[in-house]
Amino acid sequence: MSFHHERLTVYQRALVFAGWSQTLIEVISKKTSTRDHLERAGDSIALNIAEGNGKFSRRDRARFFQIAHGSALESAACLDLFIARRCCEPRAIVEGKALLEEIVRMLFKLLDTLGCRIAEASPEYCVEIEEIEEEKEEEKKVEGRGRGKRSRRGGY
Repeated sequence: MSFHHERLTVYQRALVFAGWSQTLIEVISKKTSTRDHLERAGDSIALNIAEGNGKFSRRDRARFFQIAHGSALESAACLDLFIARRCCEPRAIVEGKALLEEIVRMLFKLLDTLGCRIAEASPEYCVEIEEIEEEKEEEKKVEGRGRGKRSRRGGY
């Protein structure tokens, strides 16, 4: 029996990235916090895709997919930091960047399928989940109604 998230191509690509990045991390000889951060961010992509895919509400699913998206961007930034700190050559990160771009595109599609608006300010990145924020605001308004009278001091 397989789990539902294991059937997602984006999850499978996240696992490929995790394996690829581990190989890079092991090759980099400089001790830097970026190595640890890349490992955690890379793991976070797959973990949040799996957890998000298991959620039943659209809002919860979108939240976890958005976190996975953020982790993919963090991973890309870690790769840039390796270049900036001269830990590796630019050609060493090309494959990882390509995997991350693919993962980000797939997460965009998942978020779009969930009804989340995708902003196109940048051709490849920039997700806005305004719908979720509006729902949160609406929930706060509803929670505040009908719970008793408010005193002058602001308490109930």
